[in-house]
Amino acid sequence: MEGGANFIDYVKLHAKSGNGGAGSVHFRREKFIPKGGPDGGDGGKGGSIKIRGNKQLWTLLHLRYKKHIKAENGSNGEGNRRKGADGKDVIIDVPLGTVAKNAETGKIIAEITEDGGQEIILPGGLGGLGNDHFKSSTQQAPQYAQPGRPGMEEWLIFELKLLADVGLVGMPNAGKSTLLSVVSAAKPKIADYAFTTIKPNLGVVSYRDDRSFVMADIPGIIEGASQGKGLGHRFLRHIERNATLLFLIPADEDNLMQTYQMLLAELKKYNPELLDKNRIVAISKSDLLDDELKQEVLNEWESEYKPHFISSIANEGIEKLKDMIWEACKDNSKSTANFK
Repeated sequence: MEGGANFIDYVKLHAKSGNGGAGSVHFRREKFIPKGGPDGGDGGKGGSIKIRGNKQLWTLLHLRYKKHIKAENGSNGEGNRRKGADGKDVIIDVPLGTVAKNAETGKIIAEITEDGGQEIILPGGLGGLGNDHFKSSTQQAPQYAQPGRPGMEEWLIFELKLLADVGLVGMPNAGKSTLLSVVSAAKPKIADYAFTTIKPNLGVVSYRDDRSFVMADIPGIIEGASQGKGLGHRFLRHIERNATLLFLIPADEDNLMQTYQMLLAELKKYNPELLDKNRIVAISKSDLLDDELKQEVLNEWESEYKPHFISSIANEGIEKLKDMIWEACKDNSKSTANFK
């Protein structure tokens, strides 16, 4: 199960934006003007904390040991109406699909879904006004300037929810990794035991005429995953962003319908809205079934989503499955699929 530690989809860190610089109290002092008027400059703005989408990143690993992030303070204003320098912003690069939340309230501050897209998560404090702003007919020599406003300080949570057109949902060892390796260039670890996949894998699936869609292999769901059993909540969040869910049920399960109902129940407990997504059901390892057994399964299937039979090893039903996924992706306007 090596390699899982490198997939980090949750980090908590402390961030502070910069304080604004103070305005200046200053008066003109020139050789022939002994009592010049106020000319104090404004303070500079404090640096902000921003996040920026970077499509080269797939994980939050680079933030794992950054527990404190601080932006620069703005500089104080000076005489001769010289404004203080603004504090430098801190820009944190994150993978597409990252959500920034307030750690205490859980409130979402920003969501990044586009490469190069930026969001301010903690704005810097404004600089104070210099005394030049406060002169009036009754107050010709104001001895007052504004202090800079303080920056913001918060504990933040960054969560990554993978952006994919189709998410693979199934029990551990349902054949999800094998399917992804067959239909895409992704090379997930594959072995015949539960929880081989301990991190989500993304694969770009080539379709007809240079078209493509993105498939995510999410670690297997077990009964109780919605309560955090097994790999639980850590991975159910990745399904939230998938436009279509592909339920994969292995042909060697004792009761195929029961397994499907259990998967639905876990998704519903976690987030009922997941059941509103496009849904495709596939029976994997179907080379184990003859035509008679397949017909028996279809006859007994108590669902509007009749299963499609596939075998990744024997390459059976894979092209038809791609057609089904493509049609489902086309139905979803938010899909990332490359339509031509």
